[in-house]
Amino acid sequence: MIGRLNHVAIAVRDLEGAVATYRDTLGAEVSAPQAEPDHGVTVVFVTLPNTKIEFLEPLGEGSPIDKFLEKNPNGGIHHVCYEVDDIIAARDQLKAAGARVLGDGEPKIGAHGKPVLFLHPKDFLGTLTELEQA
Repeated sequence: MIGRLNHVAIAVRDLEGAVATYRDTLGAEVSAPQAEPDHGVTVVFVTLPNTKIEFLEPLGEGSPIDKFLEKNPNGGIHHVCYEVDDIIAARDQLKAAGARVLGDGEPKIGAHGKPVLFLHPKDFLGTLTELEQA
């Protein structure tokens, strides 16, 4: 069902500082910041030869990553994202197997303009897992 690793997301308090570290220290190619109000974050993508790193900074009050950053004040890995060919078929197969889909279970449009879903970390070895339609 799952395809390639699309990205690893890192929650940060200081998006500019994270960008500077990867761009200036590691020499990485970094995208411009992109506000995602529907998800309560501002994102930046670091392009690597085989995948991407996504930085997530809270956007506005009540961002879904606020609690994560309260528990992890220095930031850290927030989730991993895998590609799937058909997000609805993947969702239905996972739910039939007992996996919990977060939110209302319906895909939302993610930062890449494609449908995404999140799966409960308790069902996936303690890791918040995102699925993105390829």
